[in-house]
Amino acid sequence: MMRVAIQGATGYTAYELIRILLRHPEVEITAVTSRSDRRRLDAVHPALAGRIDLELEDLTATEIAERADLCFCCLPHVASMESVPALLTAGLEVVDLSADYRLTDPGVYERWYGHVHTDPTRLGTTVYGLPELFADQIPGQKLIANPGCYTSTSILALAPLICGGYIEPAGIIIDAKSGVSGAGRSAKQNILYAECNESISAYAVGSHRHTPEIEQVLTTASGKDVDVLFTPHLTPMDRGILATIYATPTKPVTQEVLLGAMREFYDGKPFVRVVEGLPRTKDVAHTNYCDVTVRVVEDRVIVLATLDNLIKGAAGVAVQNMNLMRGIDETTALIV
Repeated sequence: MMRVAIQGATGYTAYELIRILLRHPEVEITAVTSRSDRRRLDAVHPALAGRIDLELEDLTATEIAERADLCFCCLPHVASMESVPALLTAGLEVVDLSADYRLTDPGVYERWYGHVHTDPTRLGTTVYGLPELFADQIPGQKLIANPGCYTSTSILALAPLICGGYIEPAGIIIDAKSGVSGAGRSAKQNILYAECNESISAYAVGSHRHTPEIEQVLTTASGKDVDVLFTPHLTPMDRGILATIYATPTKPVTQEVLLGAMREFYDGKPFVRVVEGLPRTKDVAHTNYCDVTVRVVEDRVIVLATLDNLIKGAAGVAVQNMNLMRGIDETTALIV
């Protein structure tokens, strides 16, 4: 039985992670941490009452390592890079759900996140944990950079068509919409009920931090310089992401050809479903699936993709990564 700790266990992603791990046949959750909260875990997440008997503690990396073999780091960026080196030194395997180890260039990180990276030697060597593209690199790793939710949606939508040479790698427009849980559990004015209910709004136009992540991963996967214009929107729903993506075909092509290319690319990838109809957030809610499809409209290619930002966009793919790191079937605990 693998012993697992969750660092930063009070947020939405950590809650979903705990729910998945509780049904994992090879995992025991042995520690949950918080820097400021000292309540029982089921006081923070009441739906866990009667299912897990743990209290939130502020543990050092050494103390976590005494109780666990692997740690899911659910801390925000900057806090994560302060914690991860100590976790690794203590002998733990780590799946980091922040953005701190996703980018390869510390200068790019500083530009987009506004902080100097304090663990730069691991940038560029840490495997990016999107199993549909990099599953062969994950087994045996000690640290995995879990991907972001907007990035997973966009990358999974575009990878087959960019890698296959069907669309131009530059001038891609990504219009993406996310549920309010994507903003986290902390109180912020823009996610108060009276502010976001019955309203939809764009944010971080031209400056969203997932932009360089999308470009970097697609460039790595395809070997082509990928350039995107990414605009996120906040929508009045709890969870889910829908991305509508506009691209230019490299040559005349049909919808059937592109759907075929997507199906071939994701053959054997259990959590990406290439669908005929237009995907809806409701169809993937509370699951680890990403639904994708494509349309050809006049001289443009329109790709649509949806996933649950808390599951396939965070906790679910984190468990996929843990499974692959440990040589466990990647679907374990994820198909319900």
